[in-house]
Amino acid sequence: MNLIGNIIWLIFGGLAIFMEYLVSGFAMCCTIVGIPWGIQCFKLAFLALFPFGKKIRVTEGNPGCLSTLLNIIWFFIGGLWIALTHLGFGLLLAITIIGLPFAKQHFKLMGLSLTPFGREVYE
Repeated sequence: MNLIGNIIWLIFGGLAIFMEYLVSGFAMCCTIVGIPWGIQCFKLAFLALFPFGKKIRVTEGNPGCLSTLLNIIWFFIGGLWIALTHLGFGLLLAITIIGLPFAKQHFKLMGLSLTPFGREVYE
């Protein structure tokens, strides 16, 4: 099921989302200051490429106050808008029964896009 879901996701928008996150990550990494946020964009990009079968968890141990500060900056710079976009697509896909698995993936991406620092993606 994960393979079929990932293939359908890739065809119907997953590749576009991946490319947007990838371009954003490269643009942020062009400056030294933006490298931490660029790395988080790459994390979002690879989750957006194949989201089925992947889960998100808080990193083990205490992430510390630096990740909290970076999450606050991320939230106000662009995280809120990214999360609202995933929320909109998720609600739009949740209208139909066929779109429910894809809506669930958008909600998963929304959660990660709000606070990406201190979280990791695993299988």
